[in-house]
Amino acid sequence: MAAQATPADAPPPAQLDLGSADQELVEAAELAKRKKSLTIGAVCKALAQEFPDVSISKIRYLEDQKLLTPRRTPGGYRLYTQGDVARLRTILRMQRDEFLPLRVIRQELAAGRSGDAPPAPGRPPREGMRTWRASMSVGQGAGALYSLDDVLEETKAEAGLVRELEEYGVVKGEMRGGVRYFDETEREIVAAVAELARYGVGGRNLRVFRSSADREANLLQQILAPALRSRNPQRRKEAVEALENLAAVATHLKHLLLIRDLRKIVR
Repeated sequence: MAAQATPADAPPPAQLDLGSADQELVEAAELAKRKKSLTIGAVCKALAQEFPDVSISKIRYLEDQKLLTPRRTPGGYRLYTQGDVARLRTILRMQRDEFLPLRVIRQELAAGRSGDAPPAPGRPPREGMRTWRASMSVGQGAGALYSLDDVLEETKAEAGLVRELEEYGVVKGEMRGGVRYFDETEREIVAAVAELARYGVGGRNLRVFRSSADREANLLQQILAPALRSRNPQRRKEAVEALENLAAVATHLKHLLLIRDLRKIVR
């Protein structure tokens, strides 16, 4: 009977090159990551259904504003991960739905805001009070400025429409070096009016909106005028926060009243 082979007689086990195996895993992961990445054109196409006005130049602008940091290939091409696309979708929704300036959007993202998360309250509510969120700050911060060409590209508005809004005092802009610039609020006003213009609403029709806004602003000013004029910085800060809160309440109330009246039309 043949003797069984001893461990010493058995052929030596195959030696695994762990370093090579690890490298293969890294390369496989990198390949899979690249396959899931999108070019800037593909990102535009993926978002176009929800955001018809999205453009390559707008995505590049958001990157210039440090809101996006896509990976770059050795050749300099941008590659966007699914996380980048989700972040971009969140940014565009906050611009479209809440009219937030980029400065506030940057703060929201830094605080962990995601696309499915509800807007964070502007400040803790007092006991028994509901917190309302202002869609835009009333502070005189140093926000971004946009030339007329920038505004037209971003909003898809006609140059004649912007001139009409200037004539009616809806937007004013600011002259710098012989060029008129518009702030973020005015840019969003142009975008909203451009949407209304598709239904035949012109600058002359906006008097009703401006008159309403002027009356509301005067009312809120009367309520908070003493605190807003205070020399106490803390009191002034609280007054500005209260003004934004009241503006959000007034906006919500106006929206509800409008919905109520529109329901009467469609009955």
